Parts: sequence; C-alpha cells; structure tokens
Amino acid sequence: MSDDERDFGGGGGAEDEELSLPKATIQKLIQDYLPSDMSCAKDTRDLLIECCVEFIHLVSSEANEACEKDSKKTIAPDHVVKALVDLGFEKYTHEVRDVLQDHKQHQKERERKSSRFEMSGLTEEELQKQQEQLFAASKARFEAAN
Repeated sequence: MSDDERDFGGGGGAEDEELSLPKATIQKLIQDYLPSDMSCAKDTRDLLIECCVEFIHLVSSEANEACEKDSKKTIAPDHVVKALVDLGFEKYTHEVRDVLQDHKQHQKERERKSSRFEMSGLTEEELQKQQEQLFAASKARFEAAN
C-alpha cells in the first residue's frame, strides 16, 4: 500500500502499520490556505501530517479516558467534545457540534431515501425501468424542443 493509500482507519494498532493521512488531501488543504504565490515544501507537508496524526491520537486518548470514566465501551461525540475542552480546545467545540448536527441530518436523509425505496413496493429492476422510461421521455421532449 502506498503512502497516499494508507489512511487513518485500519484499527490494527500502531505496531501493525504506521498511521497517516492522505497526502493528496493534506496538499489540497495546504493549497487552499496558502496564498497563490506561495508553496509548501514536501518536508513541511509531511511534518504537518505528523502533527495532525499526533493531534488525533491525543484527542482520541483523552476521549477514551472520558468514555471509560462514563463506564462506556464506545466513544461518543460528547466524549470527543469533552476531550477537546479538557485539552484546551474549547473554542472549537461549537464548530464540532455543528458538524455533528450536519452529519446527523445527512444520516436522517439517507434513512428516509432508503425507506422510501422500501415503501415503494417495487423491485430494484422495476425502479430502474421506470427511471429509464423517464430519461427516454425527457430526451424525447428535449429533442422535440430543438
């Protein structure tokens, strides 16, 4: 696996595989924040990635401690927020909660879409046939207009 393919997931532990973040994603973030007339050295990008990974480890460890104090086995969003506060990053908790709310909203929308499919009573093939018919009708209207 290349450095660009390796991600922070895995779950195999630090001894199994070095954890990192996608270099292309970090490079894009750097380019978005730097003025167009500046560039970032590869060593600087790599150091930034290491700092990000270390930050994630720190927050994860602190959230795990909060989770254990609550006698829970799964780290919840509130444990992450508590970790940020305990580590002195409380000014970011509002934004973290906003992202969490957006995520929950997207999850609800996905659930509604899947339940709408299930409630239709149609098979996937029947729905695909209906979609193809709609596309054909739209194409015919477009060609008739031109």
